[in-house]
Order: sequence, then C-alpha cells, then structure tokens
Amino acid sequence: MLEEIRSPYDGRVIGQVPLSTLEDVDRAITDAVNGFEIWHRTPAHLRFAIMMQAAKLSDDRQEEIAQIISSECGKSLVEARGEASRSGEIIRLAAFEGSQLYGDTLPLDANKGTGLEKLGFTIRQPVGVVVAISPFNYPALLVLHKIAPALATGNSVVLKPARTTPLTAIAIWKCFIDAGLPDGVLNLVTGSGSLLGDALVSDPRVRKVSFTGSTVTGTKIAAKAGVKKISLELGSSCPVVVLDDADIELAADSVTLGGYINAGQVCISVQRVIVHERVMANFIDAITPRVAAIKIGDPGAAETKVGTLISEAEAKRVESAIQDSVKEGAKLILGGERSGTLITPAILTGVDPKSAMAQEELFGPAIAITSAESANHAIALANSTDFGLGAGVFTKDINYAIQAAREIEAGIVHINWTPLWRADLMPYGGLKSSGVGKEGVRSTVEEMTEVKTIILHGKAWN
Repeated sequence: MLEEIRSPYDGRVIGQVPLSTLEDVDRAITDAVNGFEIWHRTPAHLRFAIMMQAAKLSDDRQEEIAQIISSECGKSLVEARGEASRSGEIIRLAAFEGSQLYGDTLPLDANKGTGLEKLGFTIRQPVGVVVAISPFNYPALLVLHKIAPALATGNSVVLKPARTTPLTAIAIWKCFIDAGLPDGVLNLVTGSGSLLGDALVSDPRVRKVSFTGSTVTGTKIAAKAGVKKISLELGSSCPVVVLDDADIELAADSVTLGGYINAGQVCISVQRVIVHERVMANFIDAITPRVAAIKIGDPGAAETKVGTLISEAEAKRVESAIQDSVKEGAKLILGGERSGTLITPAILTGVDPKSAMAQEELFGPAIAITSAESANHAIALANSTDFGLGAGVFTKDINYAIQAAREIEAGIVHINWTPLWRADLMPYGGLKSSGVGKEGVRSTVEEMTEVKTIILHGKAWN
C-alpha cells in the first residue's frame, strides 16, 4: 500500500512511499542482522571508501535533495540548500572518525598482586543492529547524524524517518546504496511511528536505539526498549539571557535568526528570551523591526526566508498556544497570524515564566520575552523548566559568562550567541528531560560502539 506525501505549503502530491507493516519491520531487522555479519568484518579502509563515495554522491545530488527537503518539509529553499550542503560533509566526518577506533593499554601492574606477566588493552567494536528514528524538521541532517556514524563504525541500520518527510531519507539512502553499501547494511521502513515503533525498539536483535523527537515519545521508547544502548534527543524550551551590559544589536540580530529559522521548528530554537529589566525597552525596540522584516510564504520563492509549519494541525496548535498566552496576560506585540500552514513570526512580552508558553516546547515561530531583576534571577529563570538542551547568554562581563556557563542547566551553553548554532563534530545533547546521550559525529561514534577489555595472561617472570 502506498501513501501520498504532500507539500505542507499547497497540498500538492510530491511523491509516494510504501506503508510498511510489522512484517516489513521483522524482515528489515532480519536483513540488518545478516548485513551486520558482512559489514562489521569489512576492513575500516574499505568502509571508508564506500562512505566517501556516498559523500560524493550526496554532493553531486545536493540540489535535488534540497528541492525534496523544501517540498516535503515546507522550509524555505534557502534553508533547504543549506541543509543539503552539509550532508556530504557529515558523511566525510563520520567516515574518518569511524575508521579511527583507538583503544587504551591498561596498567594492570598498578594493581597489587599483578605483575608484568599480564597485558591488558581495550578495543572498540560496533554494537550490532541500530534502529534510527528521525524527525521531520531536518530530514537530511538528523538522519545522517545517526546513520553515518553507525555505518562508519561497522554497524547495520534500520532507519525509520518521520512519516511526513520520508522522501529526503530515501534520497539519502540511495546515496549509500549507489556507493556500494552491501545488501542489508542500511534498511528503510516508512509509515506510522505508532504502529512500527514498538516493534522496532523492543526487538531483542536490536542492540542500539537512536531517537530524536518529543520527550513523551522518548519516555515511551525508554520503557519499551529493554536492555540495549539508547540515545534520546528530546524536547526543549531554550532560554537566551540578555544582560544589562549586553550588545543589544548583536542580541537582537542573533535572536531574530535563532527564533524563527525553519519556522521555529528546531529543538535548539530560541523560545524564551530573559532580558534584564534595565534594557528591556531597548531590546524590544531593536528586535521588533528585525522580526517584522522576515519574509514568509512560498518555500520555493527566492525572497522567502521562513516557510511553513509541517502541517495545518501543527500551525493551529501553535496559533492556539499564542492566543492562550495572551489570555494569560502576555502581550502580543507582533505576528501570530495564521494562514493555512503559515504563521507570521510572533513576539510575546510579559510572559509568565510559569506559563505553558515558557514551560512547554512550542516548536513554532514565536519568542516569549520575560524580564529579570538581576543576573542571578536570570539564571534562575533559565533553569526553571524541566528541559536543558541549549542556552545562550549575552554579556560583556567575563565573570558572569563563566558563572552562567557553570550554572545554567543545559547541555550546550553559548556565550554571546543563541542556542541555534551547531558544528557537526561537537558534542550535542541535553540535560534533564531533554535527553540521554550525545550526538555530534565524534560523540555518536562512541555511542555506536562498545568497549571490550582484552587481558593476555602469561607466566610469572623469574
């Protein structure tokens, strides 16, 4: 049975994909088990060569992949091209890191009762079959941050992309297949996460689950997965602190970028802006015209900076959240108007830090501004949610920068920038309810391997 994939902008059919069944899941895992037997015995230099060819194909097909991303995800073509342009580089980074699996020698003779007759060392080896479940918002990058390190280190993979954006995943899959990846090493199932998810994560043949999505779904996966390695990249409500000594123009520019890229559908998007009360008026005066100038509309148009939300249902949810915040006492000073799947970029001020707009992940094009009485008050507000993925702090005071870096409860803290910045090699992951484990190519290589200790026993020396 085939399912139509439609553009969230105009509803046109842009492709069809099979709706996988539970039988397809079982077959994919079986194929992955067989593929692993071949792939993990393939020397690293041969895996490296195939990965590099996949990277080249990704580069060659960059415009095609960008067009697919924009069409099925609704993000502007400018943003889609930026995403597609990073795909080949992620594969190359993973190819290198995955071919460099160093171990350690162990100082066994430091332990009383053990002499020089024993030799100990560690080796890293692939975990086995990996299930990768990816979201819609970055349908190329977030697929590759899972599958590229997994493949580079000798694992086999069953990939389940978001139901709304499978065409990008298929295009990425073809790059690896056309590069010469053996049968069964990279498998793809498409369709309903609620139908397929439990079977994918609970199968005992699966040794690693990597998931990016909501905290609610991540919690369910953790309960279902059983004894296996798990990485969970979950929700957030990222804070940005603007202190009274901050460069207001820099802060306004950065928040304008960080709050609205991909229509705010980014886990590290700026959601809460905590501004020192002494510079509140200056900050609002600086950011309002910048946000008002953001051009939204047809994702394929050259002048469009921000496209659609992924569906009309999501757009209605975000619209309702904005309206509810106003009812609770916030002031909507700009935007928040919906037309189908488009929402004009919104700014809310006077947002209660205990309200849903501050406490829950919005995943939409709006920022919630709250005032702080002092630097310490700002840190307390930044830490006031269950989430802890990313945070940003704007200040010229190195003392406060160090304090904020140590005390803000987030996996990534940016000084004089917003959380919406990522280098593909850096560790990426949150604290508290924002997840378990780290991504970023080097970190993911560690997540996709296991350490084995080897002890060689000789005779005692005379």
